[in-house]
Amino acid sequence: MKTYVPKQGDVQRAWWVVDASGMTLGRLSTVVASHLAGKHKAMYTRYEDTGDHVVVVNAEKIKLSGRKLTDKIYRRHSLYPGGLKEIAAGKLLQSHPERLVETAVKGMLPKNSLGKAMARKLKVYVGDKHPHEAQQPKALAIPDAVRG
Repeated sequence: MKTYVPKQGDVQRAWWVVDASGMTLGRLSTVVASHLAGKHKAMYTRYEDTGDHVVVVNAEKIKLSGRKLTDKIYRRHSLYPGGLKEIAAGKLLQSHPERLVETAVKGMLPKNSLGKAMARKLKVYVGDKHPHEAQQPKALAIPDAVRG
């Protein structure tokens, strides 16, 4: 018996749309990252990009549990002296909610070129409109346990 190894040409990429309104950020991110990696498919291989495209809408209506709106801090550095920039999750949710979702999902993907390829298939939008209607995305069924 031979082991089936999928080639990039064999992968059929579906498009999924997720409504993030009322969902907890971490629980949503785990489902999205799993679909970007292709773990829901029988042909999943950890060293190949077998995942699907995921469109997340209503990013501004996402929830954070506990005191994360004030206590969770996102940091980045410009590599110049004194170049540390900090922003609280609540302020980031008000100004750029799509970045909040993208950062959470990218943190759950591999930290290499494969993870970057997976992250390119993530599209996050504020509001319920998105420009991917031509791809006919299907609604991703989120379990009630994840929905919070």
